[in-house]
Amino acid sequence: MEWKIKFIFNFTEDISWNHGYAQFGFHDYEGNYYAIRHDNHWLGQFTKNNEFPWTGGSTNPNLSSIHIPFDLKNPMYISKSPKDKSLIISSRGNNKIYKLFPGEKKGDLFIDMNEFGVKNIGNCVFDKEGNIWINEITGCRIWQFDSKGQKKKVLGNGKPGFQKEPVNFDNVQFNWIYDIRLGPDNNLYILDSRNYAVRMIDIEEQMVYLIAGTGEPGYSGDGGLARKATFGSDINEQFDGPWSISLDELGNIFVGDTHNHVVRMIERKKKKRIISTIAGTPNYTPSLRNSVNETDPFKINLPKICSMDYYNKELFIPEWDGDLIVLEKNE
Repeated sequence: MEWKIKFIFNFTEDISWNHGYAQFGFHDYEGNYYAIRHDNHWLGQFTKNNEFPWTGGSTNPNLSSIHIPFDLKNPMYISKSPKDKSLIISSRGNNKIYKLFPGEKKGDLFIDMNEFGVKNIGNCVFDKEGNIWINEITGCRIWQFDSKGQKKKVLGNGKPGFQKEPVNFDNVQFNWIYDIRLGPDNNLYILDSRNYAVRMIDIEEQMVYLIAGTGEPGYSGDGGLARKATFGSDINEQFDGPWSISLDELGNIFVGDTHNHVVRMIERKKKKRIISTIAGTPNYTPSLRNSVNETDPFKINLPKICSMDYYNKELFIPEWDGDLIVLEKNE
């Protein structure tokens, strides 16, 4: 499978956002797109007409006639309920999960993760049954709550660890979990980042499987089995290992291999998962913005891939300095 550049967008504070969003932007399962301003404490839905039907958070950016105020601090992720169509938002700055009802113009505290001794939350994801899964980054745990916000399970004992073989929920360990996403098979896929690995949480079997990575850093394995591949490292960064993961409708996995400065794809074919690089180059230039005229995915400059999103045959690749690169399948 090949990919081509659909467009490259260089973001500034005053430029149109109708093509996507740099740093944090996510589609829900109905195709709605949301912008998240992590450092400015707000989020909002926006349309292809470059309009915000609503915004919400502790800061009003004055981009919409409807702003829903609630105590949002450094939002990370947004997910839509398959049942009541509400939105949940992870608020990393205060370790809380909020529930938002845009139609009712209401945002309420839903889960206070501080009550459970959580160190710092990452994303929050609904599964197809309406349960909520939250990754605790440095605490090395995955939390499951029911649709009413009641705790169900905790995966991990809070101490770093790694298992290459399948392991059950009671005994699994992780090492700094940067990202979590729901796959089309209703399983969860996570970046076990300081283990330089991708792992799958099989919800029905209550088992965790290694999908990619050896537990060691590097840049190897392209063209072979993903379990033998290595991912990039930078021990001088606050967040070592890959930062971002996303999946398409077939279960192919995209990894933002941040410290190798490339995007890699784990292709799912006949239960074999083969890994390859589909964009970027290890020979990157710090802080260099990408030309909007670039046509070669392997010449994209990706100093810091932060939070990818896939929707409708397009892969959105945000670069922390303010570029959004959108790839589309060249089938």
